[in-house]
Amino acid sequence: MKTTMKTLAVSVSLCLSLGALADDIAITGATVHTMSKQGTVENATVLVEDGKIKSVKADGKVPRGYKQVDASGKVITPGIIGAYTSLGLVEVEYSAGITDYSVKMEDADYLGTQIDVSYAINPDSSLMDIARIDGITSAVSGVSYTDTFFGGQGAVITLGDKTNPVLKSRAVMSIDLTGDAAEGVAGGSRAILWPKFMAVLAQAASLKGKALEQDDEWEGDLSRADVNALLPVMSGDMPLLVSVKRLSDIRNLLTVKGMYKDLDVVLLNPTEAWRIADELAKHNIGVILDPENNLPYDFEQLGATLSNAAKLHAAGVTVAIGMNTHNIRLATQHAGNAVAHGMPWQEGLAAITSNVAKLFGVDDQIGSLSKGKRADLVVWSGDPLEVMSYAENVIINGKEMPMESRQSKLRDRYLADPKGAPYRYIKP
Repeated sequence: MKTTMKTLAVSVSLCLSLGALADDIAITGATVHTMSKQGTVENATVLVEDGKIKSVKADGKVPRGYKQVDASGKVITPGIIGAYTSLGLVEVEYSAGITDYSVKMEDADYLGTQIDVSYAINPDSSLMDIARIDGITSAVSGVSYTDTFFGGQGAVITLGDKTNPVLKSRAVMSIDLTGDAAEGVAGGSRAILWPKFMAVLAQAASLKGKALEQDDEWEGDLSRADVNALLPVMSGDMPLLVSVKRLSDIRNLLTVKGMYKDLDVVLLNPTEAWRIADELAKHNIGVILDPENNLPYDFEQLGATLSNAAKLHAAGVTVAIGMNTHNIRLATQHAGNAVAHGMPWQEGLAAITSNVAKLFGVDDQIGSLSKGKRADLVVWSGDPLEVMSYAENVIINGKEMPMESRQSKLRDRYLADPKGAPYRYIKP
């Protein structure tokens, strides 16, 4: 009987806990940057119902049954989106064991287009919590290192669901066309890298959108699986994320775009993109960049400048801001630096929210706060692009997230009073 009562008590406690997470929420008194046509709303009430945004209204009333969160004097934004990371694929370095952020293939003929990270996402990665408490609610995740020609297919993931973390699988195809790639997979020269890239696209285009069946005749040198994986790219249904730095490589891509007009090209870390900003805008080519890249680390990026983001935005280019996985929690600071060097404030925020969602085709779900979209939002202590501001509350899909991580637990552990702790935690 005691066991039964204890089990019942645990079950009731669990139900209450889960119910609290699923409460309809009313957040009141904040300045809300919706990143939608509604713009900025002062002294707003944000209603969250069934995991979705119900409304954002100035001086709105709180309906009965809603859990009220007082955010007076605070700032609310959509959740920050990691523009291109390996979240869920990588762990703490030097001690993680096997991770899934790199792919090594002995078969030199394997193109890499079939790589699909949606099968490898680990929602229990400690880096998920570390990023989330700094306002990152979702991310585009893909492999970081591969010895294949293409980097494979990335996925859009949420940082708030440990059961189904993938919001959109096969969301993007990546390829590296920098000098580093030429060194690794193309004999050390762009003279081989670019002709190989053009030949691959030509074979994919020859299918005219029709996937190869097993018994179809095929005279190309690509495998059926590899070329079929490129069909969504050729039709523009899957963005092609291309790593480039120098101007001449970006010009080559514009030539490719002219040949295959349906391609949805997004540039990753294009250091010299500002030099051809008008052409990128004309061809509707978006960019993901690190706005703090301002030094000519090599001859591929002699034109590095802190005004890259501002100049691209001024020309009409869709700009997103990203950096490597372990530093993605610094996205707001990087956006702030882009603003400090000429980018309008709202566009700095867009570069880590709505613009990212737009580039990867998930702006119907995330990236802005409007009716019917996922309730992914952050309550900030102040201006989110100021280095001293921090996330006070993070809500993902309508659920309030615990504001703790491996790092915060370690901090608290070693700041605590050592009295009563096991001897190994007490200094002699």
